[in-house]
Amino acid sequence: MEEKRDIFDDLRVGQPKIGQRTPHAEKVVEVRHEDLPAYCPTPGSSVWNGHPRVYIPLKNKGDEARCIYCSAIFRLVS
Repeated sequence: MEEKRDIFDDLRVGQPKIGQRTPHAEKVVEVRHEDLPAYCPTPGSSVWNGHPRVYIPLKNKGDEARCIYCSAIFRLVS
């Protein structure tokens, strides 16, 4: 039986293999509910090595997802 997938499955933590050796691969960004929608690069990130803005799919407390460009992990904490 095939497992049901949604459009965000490739962004779930642990899924992407591309970019896991980027400088941000171990970076964890804690996001509060009032900061949604979450996006990367975050404010204060270097402009010279940035990437296009992407929105990070977080809905429920405890959700985690990776940026598709730099592999930074975003976690919804409250």
